[in-house]
Amino acid sequence: MIRTNTMELIAKLHQESLEDVASVHDQPKIQSIAKQAEASYTKIVGSTVEDDVGNFIPCKISDFLDVESLPSPYRAQGVGENIFVSNSETVLLDIVSHTKHETVSREFLRGGPRKAILHDPRKAKPAIVTCGGLCPGLNTVIREIYMCLKYTYGVREVYGVPFGFRGFYEPEYEIKPLTDEEVDDIHHDGGSYLGSSRGGHSTRMIVDAIVDFGFNMVFVIGGDGSHRGAIKVFDELRSRKLPYAVIGIPKTVDNDIALIDRSFGFATAVEEAQRAIKSAKTEATSYFNGIGLVKLMGRHSGHITMAATVASRDVDVCLIPEVPFVLEGEKGLIAHIRKVLHRKGHCVVVVAEGAGMHIESEIKNETDASGNMRLPDVGLWLKEHITNSLRQDEVTLKYIDPTYMIRTVPPNAADNLYCAMLAQNAVHGAFAGYTPLLTAVILCLRIYRNDSGFTVGLIRTHYVYIPMEVISQGRMEVDVESRSWEEVMLTTGQPNFEEAVPVSAAAT
Repeated sequence: MIRTNTMELIAKLHQESLEDVASVHDQPKIQSIAKQAEASYTKIVGSTVEDDVGNFIPCKISDFLDVESLPSPYRAQGVGENIFVSNSETVLLDIVSHTKHETVSREFLRGGPRKAILHDPRKAKPAIVTCGGLCPGLNTVIREIYMCLKYTYGVREVYGVPFGFRGFYEPEYEIKPLTDEEVDDIHHDGGSYLGSSRGGHSTRMIVDAIVDFGFNMVFVIGGDGSHRGAIKVFDELRSRKLPYAVIGIPKTVDNDIALIDRSFGFATAVEEAQRAIKSAKTEATSYFNGIGLVKLMGRHSGHITMAATVASRDVDVCLIPEVPFVLEGEKGLIAHIRKVLHRKGHCVVVVAEGAGMHIESEIKNETDASGNMRLPDVGLWLKEHITNSLRQDEVTLKYIDPTYMIRTVPPNAADNLYCAMLAQNAVHGAFAGYTPLLTAVILCLRIYRNDSGFTVGLIRTHYVYIPMEVISQGRMEVDVESRSWEEVMLTTGQPNFEEAVPVSAAAT
């Protein structure tokens, strides 16, 4: 919260701190080093709200076991001091402040390599597992975890667990060490090199396998459901008094994981979704009263649909789970599509797979192995209703469902970079000994203690370590009162369909 914009200040910092300050912009600006008047402060951010700093610094293995720290392998590589992150550095989540009022913020421990590590790389035996649905970037995360473990920390062997949590104990699956040749090019491919699966696993059998194989680090790449499974694994390990690390890398193509800036694979998914929207528009404009209907991923949140709509700017109607709508009536969907056809001669409709569930009468309460509700195909349902309702208008409707296409493609450049950083920070956190992670969340001037395994995420453009419990508690839905949703309505020109929905229907 300081502007360091002169070479004189950087020189002064170098004289006072006697450290390399080439990356001073990326370090905490402590008042004892940089005086307020000299650095043009506009805000002063205090220390933690309690004097006991230990309340929000993660406890380490050395806190409950007699473990000696070791110098980081980075030191042997001759890197500068600024590559290391202090155990006292945190990242604020609530960064919007007020000029006239005191504000508070939650904070999380900053990710990155530490000067001292608590796991001996020569004794480390890590395993990597991917769980849940596919997502662009999975293979990049696998590859970079492997590369960082082996070539930064000098770990001898890194194991891959096939086909999700069940791969730990199913006899037909083989857990084996990964090799350089295997992982060398996998980041160019979609899917998961290790394979994946959903739910239906035995926590006890997983932990038995972890103990039998001697894995003391387990990297779990998965969504909120997979993180809940990882928490159970961690709790079972802790009940057996085993100081093993359980590290999460949050994954969902829907971008609805709470707290973090974005989930990996989302940027690629939006990019691919635009291709489907472009095809839908081409079909729609090639016919009299043509309608292009695209169904995108988003069971509970419409982030992909919303972002693809704004990015493409070819969409006339955007339907997401967070905004109910009605089909018929003056303010209904059908009436609006008819108006668009009369005005433009064509219409492009994009719908998230979880939209319209408040009016779909054929919902069945079935779930998959991970406990996710099996949703009816809203795209086919809409296609039928739109075609029947506009039959007299002689419409030609083309339906495009790229659901599995957008999640199985290789990651784009932005996601590749993001996945690499997530993987590397996960490894740094594991070797720093953050098991369990005891991170405080400062909220309303109180400290909340979270005792679980940790996951790595991006908060306010900084990589942080987050308790798994926080990630697994809920999803981040689209805020329909936000400027983001307002931008969607401005881009499409659609009305507020929610105004036509009866209160009782909207509540369901």
